[in-house]
Amino acid sequence: MEAKLKKELGTTLLKSTGHSGGGCISEGQSYDTDTGRVFVKINHKSEAKLMFDGEMASLEAILKTETVKVPKPVKVIELDRGGCVFVMEHLDMRGLSKYLKHLGEQLADLHLHNKRQLEKLNKEQQTVGKGAGQSEVAVEKFGFDVTTCCGYLPQENEWQDDWLAFYSRQRLQYQLNMVEKSYGDREARELWSELQLKIPQFFTDVEIVPALLHGDLWGGNVAECAEGPVIFDPASFYGHSEFELGIAGMFGGFNKSFYSAYHEKIPQAPGFEKRNQLYQLFHYLNHWNHFGGGYRGSSIRIMKTLLK
Repeated sequence: MEAKLKKELGTTLLKSTGHSGGGCISEGQSYDTDTGRVFVKINHKSEAKLMFDGEMASLEAILKTETVKVPKPVKVIELDRGGCVFVMEHLDMRGLSKYLKHLGEQLADLHLHNKRQLEKLNKEQQTVGKGAGQSEVAVEKFGFDVTTCCGYLPQENEWQDDWLAFYSRQRLQYQLNMVEKSYGDREARELWSELQLKIPQFFTDVEIVPALLHGDLWGGNVAECAEGPVIFDPASFYGHSEFELGIAGMFGGFNKSFYSAYHEKIPQAPGFEKRNQLYQLFHYLNHWNHFGGGYRGSSIRIMKTLLK
């Protein structure tokens, strides 16, 4: 692998620094090269290239907004013996503690970025349809130009005009189809047939402008460096800004100052709590499909609560 990395990165120096990291999906390792330190993620699964290509496009899109710090992506490299590596800038990161308020502000700016672009372009009467997040282009639909993965499962990102249709079919239905295939869970199937009819009721009087999302913003995908907060491991797409706060509330890691700073820029709309549960449902289903039946109870419970 190291010979391949040297060749692809055009470096004579490739020295492991002893910094390693990684989560439940990929391993990570830092190396010194001729042009500075890089962080390399390694995954040997057959779908690794799809996953890393999506992550690279996500990081590039967030980077272009100049709102919140992410590691700069360098290159996705296929390994000769299968699997893939993803090379990005190495950042000296530690747990997020000092900069939670800043992250709230910057995340709101990320979510408002496309709306501001649309307003600017509308003033100039030059609104463009879908784009890949270039700063001069505004996006009017929901989706993303490439497949992104939440964990290692691919997300269906085909562009849609309507957020409710996008979220119901390409997020919830997609996950429930996987649950059906793996477990044939009758209760989940019956609850979903009722819930999908009720979803429009949660969105009365809510204006939804496509926002560029990190897509998997839990406490394990945020940190800070000397200059401020950092977010990483994105699964981006253009969606409803509130979707981001679904998983943020599930596993902790975000305090009151984070939420206050965020909602100062994007106030909570009526019915936020119900929609927040609807957005958490996606992540519980995704965890069920990744890690098994331990997440069944939470998925079923949320569907029942939403039907009350």
